[in-house]
Amino acid sequence: MRVWLGVAGLLLVAVCGWGQASNPQTNTGMSSGNSTGVASKAIYDEQHRPITAGGFVATGPTVFSDISKQSGLASWQHVMGGTKKDYILEADGSGVALIDYDNDGWLDIYMVNGSTFEALDGKQPAPHAALFHNNHDGTFTDVTAKAGVANDRWGFGVSVGDYDNDGWPDIAVANYGKNRLYRNNHDGTFTDVAEKAGIQLGNWSSGVAWGDYDGDGRLDLFISGYIHFDRDNLPASGTKAMGYAVCKFRGVTTMCGPRGLQGEPDHLFHNNGDGTFTDVSVKAGVQDTSKFYGFTSIFVDINGDGKPDLLVANDSVANYLYLNKGDGTFEDASYISGFAVNKDGREVASMGLGVGDYNNDGQLDIIDTDFSDDYKVLFHGDGDASFTDVSYRAGIAQPSIPFLGWGDAFVDYDNDGWRDIFMVNGHVYPEVDAHEWGTSFAQRPLLFRNLQDGKFELVPPVAGTGLAAVVSGRGAAFGDLFNDGKIDVVISPIDGPAMLLRNVNPDNHSWVELKLVGAGKSPKDATCATVYLKANGITQRDDVMSSGSFISVNDPRLHFGLGDAKDAGTAEIHWPSGVKQTVRLPAVNRIYTVTEGVGITAALCDGKPCAVEAAK
Repeated sequence: MRVWLGVAGLLLVAVCGWGQASNPQTNTGMSSGNSTGVASKAIYDEQHRPITAGGFVATGPTVFSDISKQSGLASWQHVMGGTKKDYILEADGSGVALIDYDNDGWLDIYMVNGSTFEALDGKQPAPHAALFHNNHDGTFTDVTAKAGVANDRWGFGVSVGDYDNDGWPDIAVANYGKNRLYRNNHDGTFTDVAEKAGIQLGNWSSGVAWGDYDGDGRLDLFISGYIHFDRDNLPASGTKAMGYAVCKFRGVTTMCGPRGLQGEPDHLFHNNGDGTFTDVSVKAGVQDTSKFYGFTSIFVDINGDGKPDLLVANDSVANYLYLNKGDGTFEDASYISGFAVNKDGREVASMGLGVGDYNNDGQLDIIDTDFSDDYKVLFHGDGDASFTDVSYRAGIAQPSIPFLGWGDAFVDYDNDGWRDIFMVNGHVYPEVDAHEWGTSFAQRPLLFRNLQDGKFELVPPVAGTGLAAVVSGRGAAFGDLFNDGKIDVVISPIDGPAMLLRNVNPDNHSWVELKLVGAGKSPKDATCATVYLKANGITQRDDVMSSGSFISVNDPRLHFGLGDAKDAGTAEIHWPSGVKQTVRLPAVNRIYTVTEGVGITAALCDGKPCAVEAAK
């Protein structure tokens, strides 16, 4: 996030360089903020609602239906500080994880929660995270207390991975304060082993990601640091903590940060295989000496060499892209790759990262959400770990400018074989609702349909449907919650009830999904595996990722829309071990379990186990 500056702040920034990637450590004491855009023209709909909270159409297909209440998710409330958002700690929101914690073949939902200063001081009960069990009938049951995953701390990011290779997914949670590592006990319960594991840290951790960076078959853990938040020296506008500078957005005094505040470094923890981890950040070359403001982090193979690389979305400063050198170290390719800044050479206030191949050319692309008054950045993967900002050319830039983006993903919502773009939005300053700026604190999501020619078109928000839901969204997770082959969305609005948007798009397209099980030198959950599916005249790519969106976790199963095809095609699987395996998929509309070196070992049809047909 970023804020506009008062006179004192402007003078200080002029010394340091406006909009340049200066070291946040040198900014201590100055007014916060780094302008990543200019104040955009206010846009209103016919009822004079800001376009971020309006612009609805009366008729059209219902793509997503809001089933939050009937599903049971709306029974849980996110809490993050006070409603005024005096400090940045209260404004950023938390992540969501989709996890099949009991291995029954149905995705469950883990909602990370925030906290309050009063709760931290023991003056009121702490807000709790929530684990919702999928009942297989469209409803979910809160099993948090039984599972032991309440995380009564100030929570932010989450990542799911089987770090001990026992076949059961574990949960890492990044907190302000000490982090958590919940080990799955195989009986519906978890045990926090973060202290023994050595990954607790202690100030403000934000994003978290699992990935086997050194190829030893065990998942390692990366934790991005955001701000060093000092409760004894609170960063309020006009105070000593901010060098007495005034923090403003469009001339109105607001909370301060992140610019002008001391950052927290990132950490890479190597999995020792005995339940403990060793901090290898410096040795690996990812120690973040600049202490940039890290949010979402993702392990994924960017350059196609079979080794997981590392993406880090940094807020208001340059993003990081670390290329895995295969010897336990990484090369910083942030700028040379084109991912560090947008096409204008400006840093953006990066929040969420959606990673996927939207044009079916075999290269990963990235959608990067950022602040209002700035366009959301679509990085086209050009190959060889190079990216080009094609946001305006693709048609997503102009419509996204008034919105402040968080969770995002490439999702094929209509199963036509081409990945679309979904963005979750919400402002950080409650003050925006009191001014005619054409934006709002609560905002509707954006869905861009892939036109299959490199361009996207905005799907109109039909009144009363999920695309017209106006909330101050933050974390979001995308996956097939009902095992019907359609990608649904779980949203965590800041200070609001959990939201579930069910995909009810009226298409009858075919699809297939793959759950991968690693063996040998691959992690058991196959994190960072890549699949190329040849079907319906095209080749699609999807990757197993333990994190994404905004500090959240999507469905670990790989999803492919097949259009009108009746042939599920052939999957070429690149396992983390380096093994390449080709599997002929026998039928469409199935969720297949594929085991490394074996092939298809199970299948779900209409959400129930079914026989594995022979490939034709």
